[in-house]
Amino acid sequence: MRALNTIIKAALKTAALKSAARKTAGKVARYFACAAAIAIVAACHGLPEKTDETATWANNKLYTEAQDSLSAGDWSKCAKYFEMLEGRDPFGHYAQQAQINVAYCNWKDSENDAANQAIDRFIQLHPDHPDIAYAYYLKGMINFNDDLGLLGRFSGQDMSERDPKSLREAYDAFKVVVDKYPNSKYAPDAAARQRYIVNALASHEVHAADYYYRRGAYVAAINRAQLAIKDYRNAPAIEDALHIMMLSYEKLNQPQLADDTKRVLAGTFPDSPYITGRARPGTEKSWWQF
Repeated sequence: MRALNTIIKAALKTAALKSAARKTAGKVARYFACAAAIAIVAACHGLPEKTDETATWANNKLYTEAQDSLSAGDWSKCAKYFEMLEGRDPFGHYAQQAQINVAYCNWKDSENDAANQAIDRFIQLHPDHPDIAYAYYLKGMINFNDDLGLLGRFSGQDMSERDPKSLREAYDAFKVVVDKYPNSKYAPDAAARQRYIVNALASHEVHAADYYYRRGAYVAAINRAQLAIKDYRNAPAIEDALHIMMLSYEKLNQPQLADDTKRVLAGTFPDSPYITGRARPGTEKSWWQF
């Protein structure tokens, strides 16, 4: 019995020692955590505070600085300053010009989403503004100038090979300029860009038709080529659409349909290399194109 009591006392003593050790370890951990927090706070207080240099500027000075940034091509700062100016006084003297300049600066800075948001807001808020024709023209340019990037340029890729959504938005904006503001100075260029977009959209369908043809999906190739012919009747890309249709009918062992398509091709494009067998001038690729 005495031996059992001794064992129990020893076990209790060991447990007490372990509990004390855990408490001590917890205190040490809390101490170091507090010390680290104090050090961080002290370090933060030691950093110099970043001040907003524009906080004390009058609106006319902010506008002048924004215009200087625009003239210097500092598009990021230009957009920032005009946004600040609009936020300070949304109904003030500079607000409307600031809104449209935000769109322009963001566009030049390749921030197309921000540019679209800004120009859409301007058009919605100021439908009768004296510069509304320019606003629609700028919206068209934002969506028209879709940067292909380095790989796209060196591979010979054009806009017709990209997602056509932005091209359609550009076309719609240019159409407003041409239809509603035909006497504006932006109308002739907008009309020229419309013609380019029509052919680019037709070419997009032809690229799809060619994709299906090269993979043996000849019915799908014919359908996409017919879609291009139906929707973009006068586009130069229709020549390629008719050629793909002719080849697809041949692959499907439909000689009558292939001959009919060839006659249409010859009647519409009598000098087509698909008919004459001669290479089209200027189609040779440069050495750096993949």
